[in-house]
Amino acid sequence: MGLLSKIFNNARKPDGFFGKIMVNGMNTGSHAAMSEWAFAKITVPNEGELLDIGCGGGANLARMLERSKNGQVTGIDYSAVSVNKSRSFNSEAVQQKRCTVLEGDVSKLPFTNEQFQLVTAFETIYFWPDIEHCFKEVQRVMSQGAQFCIVNESDGEQPSDAKWSSIVEGMHPYNREEIKEHLENVGFVDVEVSVDEKRHWLIATAKKGN
Repeated sequence: MGLLSKIFNNARKPDGFFGKIMVNGMNTGSHAAMSEWAFAKITVPNEGELLDIGCGGGANLARMLERSKNGQVTGIDYSAVSVNKSRSFNSEAVQQKRCTVLEGDVSKLPFTNEQFQLVTAFETIYFWPDIEHCFKEVQRVMSQGAQFCIVNESDGEQPSDAKWSSIVEGMHPYNREEIKEHLENVGFVDVEVSVDEKRHWLIATAKKGN
């Protein structure tokens, strides 16, 4: 594996030295700008339980905590490097027991049925194996009427997407039609997918139906 491939494969599951570099970068630059863009479009409940899947460096957990003054925010990531970074980034909220960060897998979430009122997934579904199984698992832990929000830096339509798929093992940059189809196939309702045409950022929202 070449150096470039080794570095960018850490986007999938940050590990070791390069993983720490990757996780630190997740909280800054275009990632931060995209997250602010997305949160302007998301209705964050002021209370209840909120979940960020693939929490990376923890900056989006902080954004949830800021917007949900009475909420309980949980992050999950299958990278130990990401879990540690998210905990340290939100150390005060963790100490106050307003924030919990766990190591775990989206294909088998360690949560009870209908636990969360909002679930987000920033820059992560590219790497989910068996996407519809994972979407079903997300749906399982959502309460009735809860919102699921997906945010990707790629809209799956750019020539560069094929290059990244060849560099980063297991990466699939989904386009808007694919995301909508997979969400509806597992029973999500009110599915909306939009793209910032200039920056090619994608946001998808869906609700858990009855």
